[in-house]
Amino acid sequence: MVVSLRNALFPAEQWLQHTPTVLMLLGLLWSTSQARLSSISFACAISFVVLHIIGARWIYSNVPYDAWCESLTGMSLSDQFGWQRNHYDRLVHFASGCFGVPVALDWLKQTWDASHSNDSFPKRWGWFLSLCVVMAVGAAYEVLEWQIAMFFSPAQAEAYNGQQGDVWDAQKDLCLAGMGGLLAIGIHWIWSEFRRD
Repeated sequence: MVVSLRNALFPAEQWLQHTPTVLMLLGLLWSTSQARLSSISFACAISFVVLHIIGARWIYSNVPYDAWCESLTGMSLSDQFGWQRNHYDRLVHFASGCFGVPVALDWLKQTWDASHSNDSFPKRWGWFLSLCVVMAVGAAYEVLEWQIAMFFSPAQAEAYNGQQGDVWDAQKDLCLAGMGGLLAIGIHWIWSEFRRD
């Protein structure tokens, strides 16, 4: 995070972008002593933080993934798919579901085990509730973005929210978080079936 602040391209907006980074890092610090996340969940949480730090560095709407892709493959993703906007924020919302479900599932399992010592953790309910947690956090974040749009200047709000003129941005972001969460549940289900065989 500190390295991303060096020669910041958008220094005025950087402090607001890194507020969630600091909160996530504090949550990870707390989890090392209290929540005891599994290795996979901890890796998912770190991966999400890294994606957010990259987004915060370039203020999401300006992440130069097209330039990176062009230097690696010789083609632009936007040209290939006909995109008119920068979709890095969409990737991060999808990742919030994909990487958030394992973390939520670990937390729910530990909460269950602490209060139901004799009963086994209901896996299907755990998957459903972990998706609910991810969607609730995503919805709360969209409400925060709405409040930023209400109380900050239009330029600051656009720099943080990255709507890029899309009036359905919040709904698309939540849909992508849900899709990412469903993908994570599918992978977890396949993995647990594979391990049972």
